[in-house]
Amino acid sequence: MNRLYTSHIMMVSPANFGHNEQTAGTNLFQINEAIGDPDTIKQMALDEFHGFVDELRKNGVTVNVIYDSPVPIKPDAIFPNNWISFHEDGTLVLYPMYSENRRWERRRSIIDLIGESYQINREIDLSHYESEDKFLEGTGSMVWDKDTKKCFACLSMRTHDEVLHDFCEKMGYQLIRFESSDDHGNPIYHTNVMFSISSKYAIVCLDSIRLQQEKEMILHHLEEAGKEIITISMSQMYQFCGNVMELGNDKGESILAMSEKAYLSFFPEQLEIIEKYSKIVHAPLSTIEKLSGGGARCMIAEIFLQPK
Repeated sequence: MNRLYTSHIMMVSPANFGHNEQTAGTNLFQINEAIGDPDTIKQMALDEFHGFVDELRKNGVTVNVIYDSPVPIKPDAIFPNNWISFHEDGTLVLYPMYSENRRWERRRSIIDLIGESYQINREIDLSHYESEDKFLEGTGSMVWDKDTKKCFACLSMRTHDEVLHDFCEKMGYQLIRFESSDDHGNPIYHTNVMFSISSKYAIVCLDSIRLQQEKEMILHHLEEAGKEIITISMSQMYQFCGNVMELGNDKGESILAMSEKAYLSFFPEQLEIIEKYSKIVHAPLSTIEKLSGGGARCMIAEIFLQPK
């Protein structure tokens, strides 16, 4: 298994999908649009979910599909990357979640299911920070360069400095934190909508980073790591061009997973750079992106654990 990207992932098929009022205040990518009744919306999201799973499997990715429990209702269960991560040393990390109805997504039964197929050696539980109103939402809050063991994170209500430091100390990452905001000065809620790091390249919305010294700091770290840099505009960020994920196929080759909307929003010269290194795999996710404000990368929890 390549330690920089993996061909094994976990995805959660939602029992209930819809606009989450508890997250809407901090997620400006969410649009509460009347596109159908709840059952219709749920079916549209399920169709997109399974279409994405099929596309990934067709391209050699091992997708472990977990089925969400109907109760309690968890409208964002389709995004497991925020509450759990699986690491190459056998570590499992649980994260503190901003919204109460997202905390219900942390289910021991899911951990047990993954543990049946993969080797889990230890567990780090950071969820106790919820009692202090301090949050860190997994690989939404953090973007890692596994090659250099650097953790990039833009601060927001969902990404707290103290919890970041605790994670980096426990997992041996160097923290590079910065501030990122939209056109109206509101903090970008998750780092992974404006930033993605792959083994050979990085995609970043520099326009969302207001301080010049922070832009230069990020560029320095990426250039030092030998990454080819693809800069996306604010408009492209809102089309989920930053919310993409490098995975491997069953031959160990690099693929880049993204939504159809993101794929159609990249410029030809940007796609040319990506395709030098990765095969692009995309699928329609417009219902999920619009109503929940999360995209392809948010739907994927990478599994770097060793298979049993």
